[in-house]
Amino acid sequence: MSGRLLRLACTATMAAQVALAPTSAAAAPEPGRSVSKLLTDLQGLYRQTEQATETYNATAEKLTAQRAEVKRLDRELASARLALQGSRSDAGRLARQQYQNSSNFSVYVRVLLARDPQQALDEGHVIGRVAGERAATLDRLTGAEKRADTLARAARKALDTQLTLAERQKKQRDDVMKRLSEVERLLASLTPEQQTELSRLEQDGVAEAQRRLTDAGTLGDDDRPASVEGGQAVRYALAQIGKPYRWGAVGPASFDCSGLTSRAWARAGTPIPRTSQEQWARLPHVPLNSLRPGDLVIYFPEATHVALYLGDGKVVQAPRTGETIKISPIAANPVLGAVRPDAAPRRL
Repeated sequence: MSGRLLRLACTATMAAQVALAPTSAAAAPEPGRSVSKLLTDLQGLYRQTEQATETYNATAEKLTAQRAEVKRLDRELASARLALQGSRSDAGRLARQQYQNSSNFSVYVRVLLARDPQQALDEGHVIGRVAGERAATLDRLTGAEKRADTLARAARKALDTQLTLAERQKKQRDDVMKRLSEVERLLASLTPEQQTELSRLEQDGVAEAQRRLTDAGTLGDDDRPASVEGGQAVRYALAQIGKPYRWGAVGPASFDCSGLTSRAWARAGTPIPRTSQEQWARLPHVPLNSLRPGDLVIYFPEATHVALYLGDGKVVQAPRTGETIKISPIAANPVLGAVRPDAAPRRL
């Protein structure tokens, strides 16, 4: 078995003996279950855990954006309320002036009674201008009230959305932790002999999958150089080798799979989506036989894992809980396809 499984198995065994003994029977191997079936179960648990992790990551991204939106609306609402306060002050001042200077005579009557009709007309023009200014002030007051009311409703809705996302993220975090506990319970139930056999079967499976890709010509040749940005992303990812996988992490001390690829390309000056599903959905697709270093290889039908292509049929990846960032064969997991972050955008 890989060093990851052995290390995690030892830790899980201790935890299971202390805390999980009364409940671990449900996760223990069935009598007579083959090691190959154990490997299938373990791989299934890892896949479920990673899928839960990427779902959690997607919600975390939405929550970060929503918090920024709430702050923006709060700032706009504060500004709108200040403007409303000013408009109300202006309207109040005009109301006082109108009360103090009120007259029952219209401009027409004042012209008829004035000794100097031209002066009366000039005064009427001024009065008309003042009246226009008063009307504009009232319009500003009405507009400020509507804007403040609209922003207040938007801010309340944005905050409700933020709280909903935070609650969803908490539930998804609990789901990840539940999946990890299931992995630990299964690992804790294995004998040393089963661990050794599991490691051998896993390595044999990867080697066979790699041979099939190579023999079928799916990978093509490796004479395509990396782009400038792709080379920078590769160098960054390689510099992280040996750092631990941690779900939800984007560095610098630890990473999950898409945390590593998104950070590598961000350091290369090309920001990409945070999650493997979004990387698969939004980045330009390339065939496997056209891969060049820096491209992203996406795994599983649900696009729940991603690695950075190095060339020569190898990738650098943050594999899963208990492992460290390392170089692996491209067929370390079932390949879905590949994307190129610095290619021209796809037409959707």
